[in-house]
Amino acid sequence: MTRRGPRRTVRLGAGAGFAGDRIDPALDLARRGDLDYLVFECLGERTIAAGQLRRLRDPASGYDPLLGARLAAVLPHCQRSGTAVVTNAGAAHPEAAGDLARRLVRDLGLPGPRVAVVTGDDVLDAVRRLDPLVWETGAPVSAAAEELISANAYLGAEAVTEALELGAGLVVAGRVADPSLYLGPLMHAFGWRPSQHEVLGRGTMVGHLLECAGQLTGGYFADPVTKPVPAMARLGFPYADVGPDGTAVFGKLAGTGGRLDERTCAEQLLYEVDDPTAYVTPDVVADLSRVTFTQLAADRVEARGAIGRPRPDQLKVTLGFRGGWLGEGQISYAGPRCRERARLAGDIVRERLASVHGLDTAAVHVEHIGAAAAFRGLVDVPDPAEVRLRVTARVPTADDAELVGWEVESLYTNGPAGGGGARRDTHEVLTVRSCLIPRDLVTPTATLLEP
Repeated sequence: MTRRGPRRTVRLGAGAGFAGDRIDPALDLARRGDLDYLVFECLGERTIAAGQLRRLRDPASGYDPLLGARLAAVLPHCQRSGTAVVTNAGAAHPEAAGDLARRLVRDLGLPGPRVAVVTGDDVLDAVRRLDPLVWETGAPVSAAAEELISANAYLGAEAVTEALELGAGLVVAGRVADPSLYLGPLMHAFGWRPSQHEVLGRGTMVGHLLECAGQLTGGYFADPVTKPVPAMARLGFPYADVGPDGTAVFGKLAGTGGRLDERTCAEQLLYEVDDPTAYVTPDVVADLSRVTFTQLAADRVEARGAIGRPRPDQLKVTLGFRGGWLGEGQISYAGPRCRERARLAGDIVRERLASVHGLDTAAVHVEHIGAAAAFRGLVDVPDPAEVRLRVTARVPTADDAELVGWEVESLYTNGPAGGGGARRDTHEVLTVRSCLIPRDLVTPTATLLEP
């Protein structure tokens, strides 16, 4: 809902760009951003997998662990300003997230907002019936050796629009596509229809530029030598003023850190875009290849030129398979011959995991962080000042996974010399893969909760 009746522009603020994002920039936007909508984009394929694992352990869980903290920080300010909140932080359990949001509104003593939950992204039963091909393997879902435990379709903007039209001021969803979180409010505010591909393409451009929050204001852009960004410890998150034709002007709040210019916008426009002429979303196939940016003032950039074509007949689905357990151990070596000592330590752990514990050595992975580990053998660092050994193994059971960290930690006194700062971790793994299913097998639904 727009908060001042019909408007010439709608202001959307980016409250989060991923599950672990900061809260204070969103609070700043809620306090003084003069927003119509504050959007928290908190979900990716990795984070929905993590949510599914949490829900397996606790059926009442599965949503973003920071949801309560985010809402508690911003809702009092959003209530005063009439700012609606939209988020996909419901993750693997939007119904439970909606209940949390409703309780929080009551506990804060606020007269609103009304809470709506968007569901329908859980398509596990449909995937099992259809048995589609998995992108990564080319084989049917049923051919996987691992147990399929989740399937979440990428929903589009229409269910978000429906929730707002029901009178919700807080919309909590699961797997809604990132730009669709922003497109939904625009469709609601301006009355855009699903058949209006041109404006939907522009609205998708707006959502794509805002969806990663601080990346647009210089976060992922920054390099201290070639691309300096000021006051990054106080990085401000962006907002956009969007007109009825989809033209948008992006900005950030005065007094916040970061930079917003044509270069930061151009980098974010191309982020995670394989083909700029065909950026496929559940709502539209957007053509971003003709987008132009114009610097209007400091930290004010106008974006124009996106167009769109009809939406796809199929929707992408994120599949979650139980993938065993991951055991990890790390330890550091420094000073002369640290690389050689780290190599010896890795050889010792690998041998003991096989000969003493019977683990398959093919499951054991050894990295030498600080000695070109990120380059995977493409670069040689002959004499690093320090190396951190990391040993991991994906194994069938938690007990087997525990052995990895134990063997690394035992290097303290069993050599080689000078190891320190050991740590260990064990956790269950959900293997994430993808497929497509027909759109007509997915039924998005918006439900307004009772106060």
